[in-house]
Amino acid sequence: MSAAGADSRAVAVGVTGHRLLSGLEKVEAGVDEALRRIEQAFPGRPLTVVSALAEGADRLVARRILERPGARLLAPLPLPRSDYIADFASAASKQEFLALLERAAEIVELPAPTVREQAYEAVGAYVLDRSQVLLTVWDGQGAQGRGGTGAVVARARARQLPIAWVHAGNRKPGTLEPTTLGAEQGRVTFENF
Repeated sequence: MSAAGADSRAVAVGVTGHRLLSGLEKVEAGVDEALRRIEQAFPGRPLTVVSALAEGADRLVARRILERPGARLLAPLPLPRSDYIADFASAASKQEFLALLERAAEIVELPAPTVREQAYEAVGAYVLDRSQVLLTVWDGQGAQGRGGTGAVVARARARQLPIAWVHAGNRKPGTLEPTTLGAEQGRVTFENF
């Protein structure tokens, strides 16, 4: 089944972004602006979100898209579900993940690699391969790890994929402390539209 699923008119919107977000109101407003622009570029066509449902940007964008009429969710998982859910520390996060999975039109568990970072690199490639547009919530910096947001965006740019970029801080390297881009937080940039 294609990412667009049963409706061949659907536009597949891949999502990549940071897990830790601050200034959430600004980021949410940026995501909404990005989605309006995507809908203007593809008038009358429903959206299919292609999201691995990681904490942060993946879930935020998935929730926003699923609010739209006719929207669908394709959820590629980098690891088997029972292994992947262990990446989410809180019970609330695990519950949110499971609730979004229940809304998925299609769930794809990618083959488990020998190195965990390879799984995240593989799911980023899967998202790109099935997307017509990439919506990224990103600080504009290089990836902090293999398969990170910066690497996915670089591949999307190399393919000249339309990109809706919501500017957002990431985290201080080696910590779980989120950062902000100040006045730039939530600003949206469009490429190849």
